[in-house]
Amino acid sequence: MEPDYVKLKEIKPALAGYIRESQALLKRSSVPDEEAVHDIRVLMKKSRAVMRLIVSQIDKETYDREYGTFREVGRIMCSWRETSVHRKTLKDLKKRKPGIFSSLLTNEKLELLMKKPEPPAEISRETKENLEKIEELLNKAAFRIRFQSMNNLDAKKLLNELDISYNVVVDKYLTARNNPKSENLHELRKKTKDFLYQLFFFRPLNPAIVKALEKKLDSLTQNLGKCNDLNQLILTLGYKYSGNDNSPALDELVVIIRQEQDRYLSKVWPVAYKIFCPGQKLVNILGFRILMI
Repeated sequence: MEPDYVKLKEIKPALAGYIRESQALLKRSSVPDEEAVHDIRVLMKKSRAVMRLIVSQIDKETYDREYGTFREVGRIMCSWRETSVHRKTLKDLKKRKPGIFSSLLTNEKLELLMKKPEPPAEISRETKENLEKIEELLNKAAFRIRFQSMNNLDAKKLLNELDISYNVVVDKYLTARNNPKSENLHELRKKTKDFLYQLFFFRPLNPAIVKALEKKLDSLTQNLGKCNDLNQLILTLGYKYSGNDNSPALDELVVIIRQEQDRYLSKVWPVAYKIFCPGQKLVNILGFRILMI
């Protein structure tokens, strides 16, 4: 006989775990490497998604304080990631299109982006202060979460918040599909990640279908992320098309980058349509048969 209710994944242990894992990554070395920076930023996004999921069941002061903490940690680390992403992207393009890069040897911005920085002899004062600030923010958040009551969260209210998140993504999907400029694509990616990270807690309702959906959403956000990284690269290069002002090689490089964006977007739209096509209901997509949660 099937049970008449399903218990969702517990939220407080997961949130505490995100913070604890971030602290461990910080302690791994004196300065976090590229992988650690990426992982910590993901953990902060997951933490913010959790706060949005429980927003209707905690007081505003607690929500604002914890959400602000996780956002601030991610903000501080944002610039640490961008340069390494640009370098990796350009090196990958150079392997496939070496001729173009040989024509751009005098482009100072390109050369600077592709050059791997030498590790500093000592940690800069700014970096040290930022690391100390991140450590303090996480320590305080971990302490507060430890004593935050989350044992009696209403599962139906959580499902309602998930439904709200889903509908937000539907709106962002329609906006981006009708006007696929970079800002709209970026918003679609951010809101889809929120929905993805919140969905994790609902796996027990229908494990096979929820996990399959998570896999599709992860692929979708990865492709949107690569598209955004390419757009940020163009902005960092300071490129603007204005007739014959640029070198033909630079124009060609940007066209190739745009083609890469098109390739990633061609993988996004069919998946997004199936999940976020207007008129669908979240519970139908997830195939929930047990509504007593």
